[in-house]
Amino acid sequence: MIALREFARPRVWFGLWLFGWALCIVLSLISNPPIPDVPDGDKIGHALAYALLAAWAVWIFPERRTQVRAVLALCLLGVVIEVMQGTLTTYRSMDWHDALADFAGVLVGAWLSLRAPATLQRLDRRVFARQA
Repeated sequence: MIALREFARPRVWFGLWLFGWALCIVLSLISNPPIPDVPDGDKIGHALAYALLAAWAVWIFPERRTQVRAVLALCLLGVVIEVMQGTLTTYRSMDWHDALADFAGVLVGAWLSLRAPATLQRLDRRVFARQA
């Protein structure tokens, strides 16, 4: 098993991260959901989603090597999803600008979370301390 930071409920936080991956993949491959028409709004959504997934990786994994692997995997996911959209669907198109937004989000999320690596642990204590 991959080492996780010390949490009262480590499986919850790891499971939420995996759910984030699954949600990202599913939302990227289904037909376009109705969203408000904001110029480049989809790029903002891409960047925010990948920033959260990257930050979460830094928050749950204590070892830098694992964090780097997770960040690289997210970058690869962004590219693979774009290829899948262009080759496996007729209702989505491949857009390398989306992959760049994903990459930018990963970098920003990882960088910001390194400034406060115990953020999720503090939340864990607040949420689960009452249940102990």
